[in-house]
Amino acid sequence: MRKTRVLILSEGFGSGHTQAGYALAAGLKKMDRNIQTKVMELGSFLNPTAAPLILSAYRATVNTSPTLVGMMYRMKYKKPVGRFSWMALHTMLYHQTAQVIEQLQPDLIICTHPIPSAIISRLKRSGMDIPLYTVITDYDAHSSWITPGVDRYLVSAPEVRALLIQRGIKPEAVQVTGIPVHPDFWSVRDKQTVRKELAIKDMPTVFVMGGGWGLLFKEDFISRLAAWRERVQIVCCVGSNAKLAAKLRNDPRFDHPNIIVLGYTREISKWMDASDLLITKPGGMTCTEGLAKGLPMLFFESLPGQEAKNCEYFVKSGYGEVLASGDALDIWLRRVAGESAGSSGYGKVKRLNPQPVYKPERCAQTVMQLLQPASGSVPDRERMKEPRLAGQMAN
Repeated sequence: MRKTRVLILSEGFGSGHTQAGYALAAGLKKMDRNIQTKVMELGSFLNPTAAPLILSAYRATVNTSPTLVGMMYRMKYKKPVGRFSWMALHTMLYHQTAQVIEQLQPDLIICTHPIPSAIISRLKRSGMDIPLYTVITDYDAHSSWITPGVDRYLVSAPEVRALLIQRGIKPEAVQVTGIPVHPDFWSVRDKQTVRKELAIKDMPTVFVMGGGWGLLFKEDFISRLAAWRERVQIVCCVGSNAKLAAKLRNDPRFDHPNIIVLGYTREISKWMDASDLLITKPGGMTCTEGLAKGLPMLFFESLPGQEAKNCEYFVKSGYGEVLASGDALDIWLRRVAGESAGSSGYGKVKRLNPQPVYKPERCAQTVMQLLQPASGSVPDRERMKEPRLAGQMAN
């Protein structure tokens, strides 16, 4: 007898895909300790030399040529994966992936990125008999997500489900679960208590995210933001971008007790609990975490493609607004400070209530329900042999 094994595959093109994988793994473990999970960025694992170069090139393209990224997104929006792409994936990854699957022996494979989803789909068509679920981690359904071997699509919103059905996916194969977030985001804690834990002031607070790639903190934005430092507490999270963190910390405008610059942190949930407003680029994961916390959101310069689609969804749903100008930033910070009701009626900005549209635990719950026939104990059989190449599944 053994525990149920769930293998979650992603890729490192942006942090959100893999972050969703880890969030789902944590949610499954919270619901059932008898589930073993392993999260893997497939390309980085199989090609540790080439993958960083590819990811670096992708990041450079996003930074320097966002219009090109948007054009490519639109060109392939309704086109299935082409024959050349299939051949390239086959040459680089299929055989190695099959070896990993053979040694890990998962009972279920979940993909949070289109590339591993396409690879596992091809292996299933070649005879591999393991259920494949694909979690779409944006608020759109690009054609790259759609592959014939997927048994179940878990999607962010009803609009995404409708798009998949329009493109020929059977309705029973698509479930609206929301994008998974870590269990830390499943509830909202008392703001004053969390501020005390974080050792920050109990005053109107704005949380700024999205600087990991250096795209958010432009000169005008920095000046406008710093001008409010006497009336609003400003927390800027720049992730692993040490160069940007140093730049902000050395900027005289940010040399103030009400301004905090964070690097990488595992306490995003706490910082959101402590805040009144989230300013971010509209990545699928960050927006979903903000939604789970009920934070009003301002979206800064969406990249063409999935970010633009995410922004469109959240604005249309009433969960945020586009930060279109410096004057718009001033208006929102005035609301946060409680100085003006503003035209939208937020007054001193209050938390949103996304329920029942989004329930942060629903994705993990859905996977648990689909796993019921296999959950708990799994009979001893040849498939149980201990993995060697890829390492054991996490307990």
